[in-house]
Amino acid sequence: MEVTGSAYFGDCVHGRIEGKGHYTLPTETKYNGTMKDGIFHGKGTLYFPNGSKYEGIWDCGISKEGKYTFADGLEFKDKKWHYCDGYDRRFYTEICSGLKPAGISQLTNLDPPRTIPIGCYDCGDGYYNPNTRVVIDYKLRFLRNADDDEHEWIICTCRKGWDEITGYKPKH
Repeated sequence: MEVTGSAYFGDCVHGRIEGKGHYTLPTETKYNGTMKDGIFHGKGTLYFPNGSKYEGIWDCGISKEGKYTFADGLEFKDKKWHYCDGYDRRFYTEICSGLKPAGISQLTNLDPPRTIPIGCYDCGDGYYNPNTRVVIDYKLRFLRNADDDEHEWIICTCRKGWDEITGYKPKH
């Protein structure tokens, strides 16, 4: 386990991970639940470093059913999902705690929002540098290289770490 950066504490059968246990992946994601022959099997919960979790029923490593809960307590629904849609653009914290007074904007679900490094974007699970096309997590560790589709989505959608004048620009 030390070779992969993972750790396991729990039941074993014939030297194999099997039964109830706690498995920590190198990404600091933790799984608490049952295992069979070294893979998730039965009831278990994945706890992600950002505070979110996925509770599920696993069959030979594949989730057959489950529920994802964001770090702030919002539960994802794959059908009739009305959170932050075209009709109600409030963040979950605004739904739970109410809106701020006029003139005080809430830019993200976190209040105050994270400070984004200059030249980068906040893409939800970390910071994206469009020059290197690399996404790093909020602890500044490598997550992934962005492909063309993700690059375009981030540039068009995500909050950036610098001010930019928009609107009318007079010609000189």
